[in-house]
Amino acid sequence: MKNPFGSQAPPFDAKSITETIQRALSAAGLDTTSGPMRSVNETIQRALSSGGSASAARSPGQDPSVIDVAPRVAGSTADDGDPARRGRVTGDPPARGTLVTREFGNHAGRRAYKLYVPKHEPGSPMPMVVMLHGCTQSAEDFAAGTRMNRLAEEHGFLVVYPEQAAHANVSRCWNWFQSQDQVRDSGEPSMIAGIVRDVARLHDVDPRRIFVAGLSAGAAMAVIMGETYPELFAAVGVHSGLPYGSAHDIPSALAAMKGGRSGSGGAGRTPHAAKTRRKKPAQAVPTIVFHGDRDHTVQHSNAAEIIRQATDAHIAAAGASALQASTQRATAPGGRSYSRTVHADASGQPRLESWTLHGAGHAWSGGDTRGTYTDASGPDASSEMLRFFLAQPRAGSA
Repeated sequence: MKNPFGSQAPPFDAKSITETIQRALSAAGLDTTSGPMRSVNETIQRALSSGGSASAARSPGQDPSVIDVAPRVAGSTADDGDPARRGRVTGDPPARGTLVTREFGNHAGRRAYKLYVPKHEPGSPMPMVVMLHGCTQSAEDFAAGTRMNRLAEEHGFLVVYPEQAAHANVSRCWNWFQSQDQVRDSGEPSMIAGIVRDVARLHDVDPRRIFVAGLSAGAAMAVIMGETYPELFAAVGVHSGLPYGSAHDIPSALAAMKGGRSGSGGAGRTPHAAKTRRKKPAQAVPTIVFHGDRDHTVQHSNAAEIIRQATDAHIAAAGASALQASTQRATAPGGRSYSRTVHADASGQPRLESWTLHGAGHAWSGGDTRGTYTDASGPDASSEMLRFFLAQPRAGSA
C-alpha cells in the first residue's frame, strides 16, 4: 500500500493524519483510549510528531502491548543478476561463539543481521535456525531471551537473526500485514530468503535442515516464509503469531491481532474484519505453534487459525482425510501448565504441534529474563521447537 506516513511528502500535517488513523481504527471496532490499542495509538502519534523519524521508535523493555505501527518505505539498493536470487552480503568472517553483524541487500532493500557460529562446529554440514524478532526487539535481545545460542553450542547449528530496520517500521516490526511482504521474491521475504541463502553459501550448512521461527510480528513473518519459500525451510516455529494472509493493511492487522477474522460476534466482531482480503496458504510445511491463552496483544484464537491453515494444507498435499490429533496436559518445572496437541499423519509422523500456555501472556515461553517479552515459567519453547525441527523426516535425525 502507499505509505501515508512517509517523511518525503510535504506538507506534513500530523494532526490531520492522526485523525485519519483514529477514524480507521474506530471503523475497525478498536478502542484506542485504553488497553493494548492505546499504546499503539500513542506510538503512532509520537512518530508523527517527530515527522516520522526513526527516533520515535520504542526501545526494548517498553510497553509489551505494542506490536505494529505504520510502516515506512524501505530504501532500495541496486543489485546484480537475478533479483529473486541474488544480493550482496558484507562483513568479516565470524569469530566462533560470538554474534557478528553482516548486511544483505537486493532489489527490495538492505537489512542487517547477526550470525552466531558455535565454538565447536561438527564435522558434517550444520543445521541452521533463522530467528525473527518481535517488535522493538533487537537480535541481541532476542538471542538473550530465547537462549537459542546456548542450544546452538549444545547441538551444533548456526543461528541467524535478521533485523528489521527503523526506516522500514518505526517500532522495528516485520511488516507481515503488507501485501508486498506476503509474496515470494518481493519485499521483506526476499531479503530474509537472501540472507539465508548467503549464509548457507558461505558456511557448511545442510540445506535439508534450515528452519525459521519467530515471536509476534516475527512469528507472523515466519509463517509467511514457510508459505513463500517452502523449498528453503524444513519446518516453521510460531510463537504468539498470526496466520498467513490475515491482513493487508493496518486496520485489518489490528483486527486480526484482536481475533476479528470470523466475525463470530461480541467484542471480536469488527465490520472491517469481514472485508479482509485473505490469501489462502497452500504449502504443507511442518509447523509448531506456541501461544498463551491470556495473550491480549495477539489473541490466542490466532494459534488455532494457524493450525487450521496448516492442517488443510497437509491434507491437500497428502490427499488424506485428516491428521490424527492427540492432546496431553502437563505442568512445566517453572510452574506453567500447558496443553500440547500433536497432529500426526497416517504413518504416525508428527506434522504439526500446538502448545497452549495456560495463563500466559505475550511472551516467549521458558525464556531468559535478560531478554524482553519472556516468561521464565516455561515450558521451554526454544528446546521444544528445536526437537520438533530435527525430528522432521526432511531434516533427518538429530
